[in-house]
Amino acid sequence: MKNSDNNSSLDSRINQTLKNVQGLLKGRSIPGKVLLTRRADPPEDPSLRSSTFGRSFSENDAGTSDQMDMSKEAEAQGTSKQQNNNMTTNKLKPTNSNVEITSKEVQKSVMGARATDSARVMKFTKELSGSTVTLEKLRELAWSGVPPYMRPNIWRLLLGYASPNSDRREGVLRRKRLEYLDCVAQFYDIPDTERSDDEINMLRQISVDCPRTVPDVNFFQQEQVQKSLERILYTWAIRHPASGYVQGINDLATPFLVVFLSEHLEGDIHKWSISDLSPDKISNVEADCYWCLSKLLDGMQDHYTFAQPGIQRLVFKFKELVNRIDEPVSRHMEEQGLEFLQFAFRWFNCLLIREIPFHLVTRLWDTYLAEGDALPDFLVYIFASFLLTWSEELQKLDFQELVMFLQHLPTQNWTHQELEMVLSRAFMWHSMFNNSPSHLAS
Repeated sequence: MKNSDNNSSLDSRINQTLKNVQGLLKGRSIPGKVLLTRRADPPEDPSLRSSTFGRSFSENDAGTSDQMDMSKEAEAQGTSKQQNNNMTTNKLKPTNSNVEITSKEVQKSVMGARATDSARVMKFTKELSGSTVTLEKLRELAWSGVPPYMRPNIWRLLLGYASPNSDRREGVLRRKRLEYLDCVAQFYDIPDTERSDDEINMLRQISVDCPRTVPDVNFFQQEQVQKSLERILYTWAIRHPASGYVQGINDLATPFLVVFLSEHLEGDIHKWSISDLSPDKISNVEADCYWCLSKLLDGMQDHYTFAQPGIQRLVFKFKELVNRIDEPVSRHMEEQGLEFLQFAFRWFNCLLIREIPFHLVTRLWDTYLAEGDALPDFLVYIFASFLLTWSEELQKLDFQELVMFLQHLPTQNWTHQELEMVLSRAFMWHSMFNNSPSHLAS
């Protein structure tokens, strides 16, 4: 009976979130091309529709089309509110059947089935089979989750590491992998006598942090895995002297390591053994991790330079957004003397890897990578949605209890249900506030 009540409550929350998104985006398609409006043509089979929630692609990839849409809508509203209402009523009125179908899809997505839905797999396959991959379409599909066996190739493409041109792809990967090996030979495989004191200290810090990385997953406790992680991190740090190695970057390498190893190792990650792989395969995996980590961090360089100003700036935006969305929570935390930087710094530094079960991280990163250059700003909305999952609980805690709660969030039993709810709320709030910064003014 209790499970039934919980399911009913979850369904209610999903439907309410859907209605909010519908009210917000009436007359526009949302990523996955599911229209929340009356279709002019006969509706397709619901099983062939793609995901409801998700950003379609980053603003940089989108070009000006989205901005033009937004400006046209604003102009229409400013010119004639009545005319806009009439157009919405006549052309864009949602039907009950569409709402019902979309609601079922959202629930399916929440159950974690979206990424492996046969229709979506077909769309991914079609997009990848062409001579040139259209990254905008790939981002749109990937936002709502990527089938696990396709994830390595899609992540390489989303990050710009692999070429969209199928004829050039293998050649580019081969060249970049050889370049990584040259870097390892030049910077890592040398005696300490050829390193500066700063480089020795940095390597020592990395060697201390690697065994602490994802401690609850046995795979990362294998010595050979830690050595691979050490080579990747040290080589990256030497080639990026503006930041060097910063604690937390070790966490960011782990999703890449797991995803690219999944091309060679099957089954439960807890049963993986990297020693089953040949040295060539291990070096290829390391190279892919290195280049993808580099591409990711290129978009957030000031997050890891001295004093980490990028993170401090995003924490400030995060605080403003929470205050706008849930003022009682914001006020309570302020009354208790809790600064957002005290708990949110780790969130931005490690991108929530330490806050959710590791088996959900790659799904979360599908959305991260689909965001492209827009990721840093979108993190603010994901983290606001994440924090406000516990809105009611937070308002009942004093300072010490808040600190303990936020350091040990009750996410150990989370499934795709909870993660998809976080992402759907983040999408909705981003659509509401991102292009209206005055709403967030303190």
